[in-house]
Amino acid sequence: MADAPDWEFSDRDIAILKELSQDPQLSSRKLADRLEERYDINVSHVTVSESVREMREEGVFRDAILINEAYFNFTLLEFKFDTTHFADEWRETMEFIRDDEHTLFYSLSTGTYQWKAIMMFPGREAESRWVHEFYKEHGDVVDNVRNHALHNVLKFQTDPGILDALETE
Repeated sequence: MADAPDWEFSDRDIAILKELSQDPQLSSRKLADRLEERYDINVSHVTVSESVREMREEGVFRDAILINEAYFNFTLLEFKFDTTHFADEWRETMEFIRDDEHTLFYSLSTGTYQWKAIMMFPGREAESRWVHEFYKEHGDVVDNVRNHALHNVLKFQTDPGILDALETE
C-alpha cells in the first residue's frame, strides 16, 4: 500500500480538490473564480496553478484518464491464493494482475483475505479469453476465482463531498 503524502490540507486545497473532482479540466483561472464565488477564497490563478502542481507532485491526487464507462464491460475479479504454491508463484500472479492493461483498480480485502480487481474489457468475449488465459498461466496458485459482470455502472467519479473528511479543525 502506498504511504499517504505528507500534506497539511488548507481550506483552499480542499476547495480546489472538490472543484477538480467535479470538473478535472478546469483552468486555473476558472478555478480561481469558483473559489471566490463558492468558498469566498480570493486567490490568483497563478497561486491556484501552483497549489495544484504542488499537490500533484506530492501525490495528494493522481491524474488519471477514465474512459467513458459505456465503452467497456466492467468485471469484479476475486480470488484467494492457494497456499500449496503460494511461496513460489504469488508475486508473479499479483504483478500480472496489477500490471495488466485491463486492471482499473486492484486491492486486498480483509476477512477471508480476498484479492479483488475491477477490470475493464471491450466485450464479454475478451473477458472470457482473459479469464481462460489467467487460469492457464496462474491456475496453480489461485483458488476460488470468481468474476462478476458489473452491469449498469451508475457512478464513476469521486464525489466532492467525501473531501470534507480532509478538513482540519
